[in-house]
Amino acid sequence: MGKRILVQRMGRGSSVFRSPSHLRVGPARYPRIEKDVTLRGRIVDLLHDPGRWVPVAKIVLENGTEFLTPAVEGMYVGQVIMIGPDADISNGNILPIGKIPEGTQVSNIEVRPGDGGKLVRSSGTYALVVGRSGRKTLVQLPSGKIKEVPNTALATIGVIAGGGRPEKPLLKAGASYHKWKVKARKWPRVRGVAMNAVSHPHGGGSHQSVSFPSTVSRTAPPGQKVGHIAARRTGRRKG
Repeated sequence: MGKRILVQRMGRGSSVFRSPSHLRVGPARYPRIEKDVTLRGRIVDLLHDPGRWVPVAKIVLENGTEFLTPAVEGMYVGQVIMIGPDADISNGNILPIGKIPEGTQVSNIEVRPGDGGKLVRSSGTYALVVGRSGRKTLVQLPSGKIKEVPNTALATIGVIAGGGRPEKPLLKAGASYHKWKVKARKWPRVRGVAMNAVSHPHGGGSHQSVSFPSTVSRTAPPGQKVGHIAARRTGRRKG
């Protein structure tokens, strides 16, 4: 009888694999406001949110609403920001993307108005407003892809803070372990072909090889569902 493989142990939900959500300071999303109202707010704190790798700004609006948002470079405690269609085009302000001029660096962009912000939230990233197309605004994402979002979707002006984070060397394996631990990811992750046959379907043999096609059905059971799951195609691409 073999031992339970990693995907089976992850599915069981033991404390090793459970997300440390009790460490989080809260969801970072835009508040619900009337679409024709512009409000002032003050940044009352800049918080460390474990696992996010981006500092979050705690903002209190003039109507008493508190919310968290990924901080942009240059934000400081005590800064006054504006949220709404009549906000100034300045760093940290939050506007409907249809009101932001072309060529502006923006971040934390909503895909659908009211979803709180979905795109460009990672440290050091920003998108560029590149054009308009009817009721949609074209933005160039950090990947280079051009995406259309509704003109009424909110976005923050500025570059997400924490740029240069990947440039610092980890130096030792323990640093990488704690880096992924706070994001609920098991590390290190050993390759199946490096294991014994008892430990993984790809294990065993006189050398490291899967030794059979590694495609597997989407409906395969957890002990078998390793390799290229529900692969659309295999082998070399022709033509």
